[in-house]
Parts: sequence; structure tokens; C-alpha cells
Amino acid sequence: MRNLLPLISSHPGGRSSLTCRFRCGDACFKETPNTSDNEYAGDIIARAVSRRSMMRAAAVVTVAAAAGTAALAGPNAPQAEAVALAGHGHEPPHKPAPSGARGLRFSPVAPNKNDKVSIPDGYSQNVVIRWGEPILRGAPAFNPDKQSAKAQAGQFGYNNDFLSLLPLRGERGRQVLVANHEYTDEILMFRGYDPANPTREQVEIAWAAHGLSVVVVQEEHRTGKLGPVSRHPLNRRLTATSEFRVTGPAAGSPLLRTSADRTGRKVLGTLNNCAGGTTPWGTTLHGEENFNQYFANGNTDMHKRYGIGTGATERKWERFDRRFDLAKEPNEANRFGWVVELDPYDPDSTPRKRTALGRFKHEAAQPRLTSDGRPVVYMGDDEKFDYLYKFVSSKRMKKGTSRAAREHNLTLLDEGTLYVAKLTGDSPAAEIDGTGKLPTDGEFDGSGVWIPLATGTTSHVPGMTADEVYVYTRLAGDKVGATKMDRPEDVEPSPRTGRVYVALTNNSDRGKEGKAGADEANPRNANKHGQILELAENWDDPAGDGFAWRLFLVAGDPNDPATYFSGFPKESVSPISCPDNVAFDDHGNLWISTDGNQLGSHDGLFGVATHGDRRGELKQFLTVPTGAETCGPVIQDRRVLVAVQHPGEVDGASVEKPASIWPDGPGKIVRPSVVAVWRKDGRDIGV
Repeated sequence: MRNLLPLISSHPGGRSSLTCRFRCGDACFKETPNTSDNEYAGDIIARAVSRRSMMRAAAVVTVAAAAGTAALAGPNAPQAEAVALAGHGHEPPHKPAPSGARGLRFSPVAPNKNDKVSIPDGYSQNVVIRWGEPILRGAPAFNPDKQSAKAQAGQFGYNNDFLSLLPLRGERGRQVLVANHEYTDEILMFRGYDPANPTREQVEIAWAAHGLSVVVVQEEHRTGKLGPVSRHPLNRRLTATSEFRVTGPAAGSPLLRTSADRTGRKVLGTLNNCAGGTTPWGTTLHGEENFNQYFANGNTDMHKRYGIGTGATERKWERFDRRFDLAKEPNEANRFGWVVELDPYDPDSTPRKRTALGRFKHEAAQPRLTSDGRPVVYMGDDEKFDYLYKFVSSKRMKKGTSRAAREHNLTLLDEGTLYVAKLTGDSPAAEIDGTGKLPTDGEFDGSGVWIPLATGTTSHVPGMTADEVYVYTRLAGDKVGATKMDRPEDVEPSPRTGRVYVALTNNSDRGKEGKAGADEANPRNANKHGQILELAENWDDPAGDGFAWRLFLVAGDPNDPATYFSGFPKESVSPISCPDNVAFDDHGNLWISTDGNQLGSHDGLFGVATHGDRRGELKQFLTVPTGAETCGPVIQDRRVLVAVQHPGEVDGASVEKPASIWPDGPGKIVRPSVVAVWRKDGRDIGV
């Protein structure tokens, strides 16, 4: 048997400590915010994972749902042609035409540590837009040595994450690109940066580099190349000081009022926007994730539950604006941690923070519609041992693009019911020991229920008002006994099957002293590589209160017996570690971007078949440069877009000592950027 691939870091999740400092405020090194004693998944879920079932081509696996006959079927034993992967130590003697599931017929990229975006043979790429490129009228060209807050407010922001490409009617070859700008790394932005003494100018530039960008992009004739249309009327920047409206049932709550906003309905800025979603009515959703790191001097148990520290912050923003000092403005942090809805077609509109969807570390928010047209939004709280949620609207979407329809649809996410998930399994707890040992039923599966938390102004949680449920949603999940999970990140429903896929990135604390051990949904202690959970709503009704689930993929080195690819032959898949953002193509394949690869390679983008006799076939499509993370995948018929986030973010790196020369070569500052990839022959991706 081949040796396992080497680990590249002992740091949690494979990230550099520099990334942990600036992205999430060193969350991995602090006390886990969830110290509740509600039952952990390992206590309430049956445990059933097996090396035997993972190493064989499984028979059809059926999961009985809690309240009906909804089921998840595993693959029949696939008779797939093996695909030799360079990442497993050898190249094939010749290169036959790529085989695979439709949409995945490309030669997989081998795991590598190249300081570039590596793509399959027969494909081309270009950098669509970089940090600092001007997109608004009057914005100057980017000059890393002459940055200013005013300039940055008209330029593409820093550390692009979630991406959405929307159609632009009446302008041939153009689309609207929407991007999140999750966080800033001042050490890689400013020469001679002193972390202990940032200047006001540096802080104000960072405020302007956060937030969202809307920019029209133009396709080059006869290629897949995209480029920004500078100064287009739809182009827009929203920053940490832009105005946002608070809407929904908690709007105006005393918990959201501050000395600067006594109405509790107007917030300046959006922070740490990670992944997001695109709605059927043409807006985009943006999840505020690690907002806690921006606030100093937390002094309550609720601050602690949300991971807010008791001292100064990394960036020292509290020195320049009192709202970031909770000793002076204790409610300001409550105004972050929401899902933001943006209308990219109306540059004069005010984005809205949707309180009905709850407040936590939102990784993403992707809607689907019920049979009668009501949106359902699935959401993960990206923290070790936190929860999976959904929101079911009480209103139906109106079709069309009339003004009346658009105004109505902009109210859909303000009324409905917020739920949290509790998973249950079917194997005795004693049968799981954290090593992947087979329980007697030989399956990772179970059922679950959606526990209602609040509907409008009605709380379903004893001892909490509706306002408290929405603002302190984590506490509400604690009280009702929600299932603690391994960093639930992006959650995406398949547009073809309706099944919902949950990326669980990793949890290095599982099984440690005083921490929960392995369970059926999270089957490994010291979980470095993560897994993807697949669930089916009872009767395929996304508004229902029950579901069935099973593990679709258990990530890691395919040579490791504690990995699983839905029964597909493991010698024929690419190694994958730390799934993060996910998206679907039109063929029903799930595309997975990774964050913190622990297998000796840079992070990348992978496609995996979710149905048919190739279910579980996983192939790597690209890798990103040194220090970077793969974010925001957009999968179109003839183009793939990725956000290359924090390139060069390696311990010891700085502007003066760069760890990467991407994207512009030696002597140039490293710049987060968006990249487009397409086939040289102009045909569809992977067919």
C-alpha cells in the first residue's frame, strides 16, 4: 500500500498563523465559544462509519427519515475506469482522452506547491480583477505606495471571497460580478506596518478595503477571458463605513441600539463577509462571519459565546472609532453577524441586514424554493461545535422583473421561521471509537429534525424573547439541544435533486480532553480533513421539519482507510482536505474549494459527481498559489471563476519579504484577485 501523503503543517486546518491572526482572530487557539452542555452529536447520533464500507463499492444505502420515507441512496458498485493521478506518485505512460462523469472530463491537476494557478491541460486562464483596480468614476490607478482611503473606496477591495455572476440584459457579452471582501492583512498591504501602532490612514484604508464590490465584466470575443468595465453605472463599493439597513423582526430592538443609532435600524458597514448566495429573484446574499475579532473589551457571557475577546484587537480599530470598543458601545457587536442582502442592479439601494435569519458566524446563505414558491435558506455557523440552520419564508416569490415584483421579493427574507438542526443516528454509541471502526450496521447515516427557534415576534425557545433568539441565536441553539458540528461552512442545495450538501471543514479539538469525541456525522477524532454531509428533506419538502442524512464524502488521503468517496474506487480520486465553499454545475456535480489543505499541496478546486454510477468520483480542477485559499467558485457552462484569497500569506512574509510573486511577478506587491478559467477550444467545461 502506498504511504499516506505528508502533512504540511501542525497548525489547525493547515493555515499559517498569519492567516489565523487576520482572518479569524486566532479562533483555533482560544477557548471554544460553545461550552453548553446540550447533547453533542456523539451523544445523540448513532455512530456508524466503516473502513470496510468505505473501501468497497457500497450497495445502495437507504436512510429512513424521522417522519416519512425520504431517503438518500448511495451508489451501486461503480464500474468506473480508473483515472491515474499524478498526485498518487506516478504519471500514466500516455495521456488518453479524459474520462469521467459529464462535466468532469478533464485531466486532474496533480497536488502541487506551485506559486501559480495550476489548471488542466487544454485550458486557459486570466486574472479578471485584482485588489486595488479602479471600478468607480474618479478612482485612481492602484499604487501600493500611495494608498488612501478615498482611493480604496473606489477600487476593488481586498481578499475577495464569495463571487456571483449575474446576467446583464441589453449589454452583449457583459455580466455583473459581485464579490465579498472578507478581511484585510495589513502586514501584506503596507510597507513597514507596525501591528502595535497602526496609523489612522492605514485603519481607514482597511475600512475601505472591507465590504462588497459590484463590477460589470466584459467577455473577450472568442475566448473565456473576462475583464472589468471600469466606471460602469452599476459598479459599486460598499465598505466598513457604508450605510446598511436593519430589517426583519429584530429591527429596532433595544439590543441593536447604540449612542450613534438610537433607532436600532441603521448600521455603518459590513465586516468579514465570507461566502454567500444568489437568490432566484436576482439579489445576492452575504454572510458576516468572524466579526468578533473587530471588537475590543468584551465583558459579558454573550460576548464570550460569540468569541469576542476581553482585550485589544489585532487591528486596534477601537483606537480610532469608539464603536469598536464594547466597553463604550456594548451593543455594536450585535449589529454584525447577519446575512446581508444586496440588489446589484440598483446602485442607489441600501443593502439590508436580515435579522429573521439569525445572528452567528454566517459562512454562506443559499436559497431554494418550496413547491409553492417560498424561499428556504440553509446556513452554517463556522465555528467548532456550532450548528446548522435553515430559514423558511412565509411569503411566496413573485415572478418577473417588474418594479412591484422586485419590491415584494425584497421582503421575502423578513418573515418566516428560523430553525436549527438536531441529528439522530441508528447505531449504538459504543460502536464509535474515533478511528473509523465499522459499527454493526456498516453505514454513516441517520435522520434529523428541524427545531423551530422563532417565527416573527414569537419565540419558540423557553426563557428567551424573539429579539433574544435572533440576536443571540447561538444561545437559542444551545437551549434547544441542537447538534454540535465540525465547523459547518457552506451549505448548498442541489438544483437538480434538492439534496442539501454541508461542508464540514475540520475540527482538531474533537476527542481532546473535555471535548466531544467522534460520532456518526463526524467520525474522526482530531479531524484534520473534514467531510461533506448530504441530507434529504422529508418528502422532498424544504419547508418540512424532518430530514434524512448520510456522509457523502470523508476527506483526506485516499490511501487512508478512514476516508470515503461514496463508494467510488479510491485509487481513482484526487486527495482532498478541508472542504469549504461549494457550488453546483448544470450537470449536478458538486464543486468544492478547500481552505487549509493538510496533504502536502496548495489549496484547490475539485469537482465530484453526486449521482449515477460515478457518484463519488472526485477530480482536482486547479490549485492556487503559495499561501492562498480557493474561494467563491462560480461554475458556468464554459467558464469557472475562483477568488484567489490571501496569496502569499505565509508566516514571516511581509511587503518587503513576499512569499509569493503572484499574480504580477517579481518586484510587484502580492494582490488577491479573481481568476477565470476556460477551455482553449471554446467548448463546455468537462464535456
